[in-house]
Amino acid sequence: MDVDRNGCDTRNDILSRDLTGVTYINSVPCKVQTGTLADPYTGSNISFVRGNGTSTAVQIDHVVALSDAWQKGAQQLTPEQRTAFANDPLNLQATDGPTNQKKGDADAATWLPPNKGFRCEYVARQISVKATYRLWVTRAEHDAMSNILAGCTGQPAPTSRHAAAASTPAGSTPAPVAAATAPIPVAVAPPIPSAVAPVPVVPAPAAPAAVFYANCAAARAAGAAPILAGQAGYQASLDRDMDGIACES
Repeated sequence: MDVDRNGCDTRNDILSRDLTGVTYINSVPCKVQTGTLADPYTGSNISFVRGNGTSTAVQIDHVVALSDAWQKGAQQLTPEQRTAFANDPLNLQATDGPTNQKKGDADAATWLPPNKGFRCEYVARQISVKATYRLWVTRAEHDAMSNILAGCTGQPAPTSRHAAAASTPAGSTPAPVAAATAPIPVAVAPPIPSAVAPVPVVPAPAAPAAVFYANCAAARAAGAAPILAGQAGYQASLDRDMDGIACES
């Protein structure tokens, strides 16, 4: 989606941000044609060329996966907040396509970037995103994050004005995001509880009722599009660019 109304969808905004040597399909600096990604997840350089058989070489990862977020509190967010979460630049990273596919909807307890040098920043970003959108973590996830951060020196917890504005009710003050070097805060409901509180191990909610759409036209006719990963009706076959959002255009 074009949440910042700059005329470009989020995927192209992130490609423009994360790639170097970017060229566009025309004189309008919007749709990325080519570029080079210094992939932080793998530590390798990847050439990007826009096309049906080549675009998937670089995919846009949700640092906190949409399905993981849905299981840990996103179902309590408003549709506007979910849209902000899915399009928040803080939660988006261009990366190697096969590596993104291997990650799937895994959290920090089950997947970390192969490039160990990026793990401190990766976990710090996950914490910032989850704190901002008031999502929780499991005990295993908490422990994995703590183990990573124990080896990080001075790693900041990045913030996003986009995220804070989207997740904070009008007239209220955004909750601060704790530094990544402090104990990990676990948000179960606003306001975010003290970081020294026990970490609740929260079971995943029941799966949504089975819904099937033959194609995106059927999803739009039912008023369901776009469909985020984890929502009823989401299918990988409807998500052409594999960004976790089906039938977005």
